Amino acid sequence: MSLTPQRMSGKRQTQPDEARLHPRARGGGVNERENRKRSLAKGLLAGLVGGLVATVAKSLAERVYPPRTHGEPEPPVLLAEKVAKHGLTVVRKETAAETIHWGFGAATGAAYGALAEYLPIVTQKDGASFGLALVTLTHEGALPVMGLSAPPSEQTPRERTSEMASHVVYGIVTETVRRVVRRMLR
Repeated sequence: MSLTPQRMSGKRQTQPDEARLHPRARGGGVNERENRKRSLAKGLLAGLVGGLVATVAKSLAERVYPPRTHGEPEPPVLLAEKVAKHGLTVVRKETAAETIHWGFGAATGAAYGALAEYLPIVTQKDGASFGLALVTLTHEGALPVMGLSAPPSEQTPRERTSEMASHVVYGIVTETVRRVVRRMLR
């Protein structure tokens, strides 16, 4: 570590080179975390807001590039019927599917916000890694195991790429909004 003379308020002082570097270059935390205390509640809230906004963005992305183009049922619809243990009316099916869709978006956003608060590495790639991890856990893992979607080997290339793209959008929007909300909650 070398010392560099600096002029501050007319006085000559020495300061380590590392102190003048950006926090990441000093080996510090990712983003703004060095200057604030961790808070589980604030992390959850920021992630929840991020997850809700990201759910809107993901829905819009799926309108542009839909994963299912032949009228196949959406996983939330299948889950609603499975939980009810019988067929549902169209209105109840839509209501249950929307509740599951928004609830999952909010819950995963909140969980992400809590993780980001204590494990900053999850925010790498501005949330894109989170989106890819989520699609892997859900559409390539849990949903096929639960019988709510085809196994990855039987999914069409369009379904797989659409789900990946829309989940990357979800992850990036979640992180972007979470970061802004978290700064506001200092």
